[in-house]
Amino acid sequence: MLNCSRLICTMSVISIVTLSTVTHAKDSLMIEGLSYIDKTPIQVDIQDGIIQGIRAKSKLSKPTQEPLYIAPGLIDNQVNGYASVSFGFGGGALTVEGIRKATEALWREGVTTYFPTLTTNRHDILLANFATLARAVKDPELARSIPGYHLEGPYISPIDGYRGAHPLQYVRLPDWQEFMAYYKAADGKIIQVSVAPELDGAMDFIRRCRALGIKVALAHHNGSAAVIKQAVDEGAIVATHLGNGCANLINRHDNPLWPQLADDRLYASIICDGFHLRPEEIQVFVKAKGVDRILVTSDVTRFAGMTPGIYNTDDGKTIELTVDGMIRYPAQQVLAGSASPMTKGVGHIMRVTGCSLEQAFHMASRNQARVYGLTDRGELETGKRADLIVFALEDFTVKIRQTYVAGRLVYSANEADAQ
Repeated sequence: MLNCSRLICTMSVISIVTLSTVTHAKDSLMIEGLSYIDKTPIQVDIQDGIIQGIRAKSKLSKPTQEPLYIAPGLIDNQVNGYASVSFGFGGGALTVEGIRKATEALWREGVTTYFPTLTTNRHDILLANFATLARAVKDPELARSIPGYHLEGPYISPIDGYRGAHPLQYVRLPDWQEFMAYYKAADGKIIQVSVAPELDGAMDFIRRCRALGIKVALAHHNGSAAVIKQAVDEGAIVATHLGNGCANLINRHDNPLWPQLADDRLYASIICDGFHLRPEEIQVFVKAKGVDRILVTSDVTRFAGMTPGIYNTDDGKTIELTVDGMIRYPAQQVLAGSASPMTKGVGHIMRVTGCSLEQAFHMASRNQARVYGLTDRGELETGKRADLIVFALEDFTVKIRQTYVAGRLVYSANEADAQ
């Protein structure tokens, strides 16, 4: 486990090797590197966890062996688990310690904010795990990275293909009383719900969520154009992992993809791990929505980083983690989440669309902050919280060197290599 107070005290020693970071006082520091916006040298001044100023420099004070960039920390709206920890664990297996383990592992990948995601499951497991998450964020350090939670299901389509890898026996119609039990267990911190709009009761459910300030997303559904329009009229704002959670065979005219792409009110979250979407799909989605309405997400699971092989999921399904990092659910011939973190998505969307580094970070951080009302983060600006990452970029591969959350150094590659 990383000891953040110890890391911040040794920051100036670490930074001599990586980039010019100077600690002036206990809660004051400066970071030098190349701006992710235009790749020019900058200095970021931080005081009490807030960016106080960003100054252009003619050159870096201490040149580095590789170009090191500074950008806002990544914001992931769909994390099912990580580092062998699943937010869907049953039987009390999800613990505060496990949540901390997953959070620290995500810091290593530059994710400074994320939404633990609970998917279709038994009622008692959802209740218990929301309560565990609520206990975890009583720790201010975890709360800074976990502003809320994402419930994907159980109110989704029961139809094979559209249901994806969600267990059929736990799929059900929207139930407001049941949902409010989850909301209470989560201490009111459910930030997004993904639902199928064609289900009985879905429109009323969407309206009620909107009234509570919960962002509603459309997911694992076969809604018609009329149903999708009505759902957006009622308050739905995101298309969850667009292009996935969909049957393999669909009508070329009447399907849920075109209406979601066509409605400019909907943001599209997309999984850019190299498996969930073909390059042409990503290109079309970005062209149709524009950079400002794309949310790169990971849909990452606890299997990330594990040895390739056959595994059983939390609900007993058999899945395969391939040697190239794909998670397959052979029984339905669909994918079962991702094993790739957000860093993979940033590099991959640059590779397949030709977008700039700045645009990639808009889609992986800025847009998420705007959608979910996280106005204190997501951009490298004076007055924003100092959630920053320092990284190298080589052949579209993002290599995290340092991660800061609210101005605190929570991960350093130098420190990790020394252990």
